[in-house]
Amino acid sequence: MRILFIGDIVGRPGRYLLRDFLNFIKDEYNIDVVIANGENAAHGNGLTKKIVDELYSYGIDVITSGNHIWDKKEILDIIDNEERLIRPVNYPEGVPGKGYTFYKYGEITICIINVMGRVFMNPLDCPFKTIDKIIDACADIATHIIIDFHGEATSEKIAFGYYVDGRVTAVLGTHTHVQTADAKILPGGTAYITDVGMTGPLNSVIGSDKDAIIKKFITGIPSKFDVAGGEAQLNAIILETNENGRVNNITVLNKIASEFEKNYGVNVNDEV
Repeated sequence: MRILFIGDIVGRPGRYLLRDFLNFIKDEYNIDVVIANGENAAHGNGLTKKIVDELYSYGIDVITSGNHIWDKKEILDIIDNEERLIRPVNYPEGVPGKGYTFYKYGEITICIINVMGRVFMNPLDCPFKTIDKIIDACADIATHIIIDFHGEATSEKIAFGYYVDGRVTAVLGTHTHVQTADAKILPGGTAYITDVGMTGPLNSVIGSDKDAIIKKFITGIPSKFDVAGGEAQLNAIILETNENGRVNNITVLNKIASEFEKNYGVNVNDEV
């Protein structure tokens, strides 16, 4: 089985790259299931019903999120009814939505879990203690358990990876928008990367207009950070697994839109 996990989708550039190329990518790499972090897909912050449906239409099967899931308030109207959209599981009890979901592919059941770190992030319930309960609940139902760990601190993500090593299929980090060079299979068999990276504007500062960010650093004056324009990049991970949910191979994807245009012979259409 081949699972494609797409790093944080940022704004229109990230969405349009997937609109134009995701089906080609799925065909080239024989992808069976697509999971993507979409918390920045709506103009760089949050999600809307329209964009959730848009991402599904491109071929994304499950959408994970993080601390920006609540940035568009309309998400509160739909999140309880979206079976394929999840928010971090370690939010306090009673928060709308759910932190994990099951996705069926043929005879294989995949449990996708969203967890958020606490270092330099909002104070939530302990991700380590929370995940023990979820793994126990999922283990009898799903052969594959994929965790999106949405966090800032590399040390926290790495520690978490080792904590669940051998108990889950993969721990894939999100949030920083910078792809790390440590994709590997841990000693217990769990696939791991500290951060998958970002699917969004290439010439940007983690997706935002670079000039606005530079000005903020120089002056210290807050300003609006718009999603950058220009060419988009794809950061993603491909997991090749066996029927028992063990990873045989982990592949890193880091490509720009013009590479896809050349490889697939497609001209990008900027109109919706």
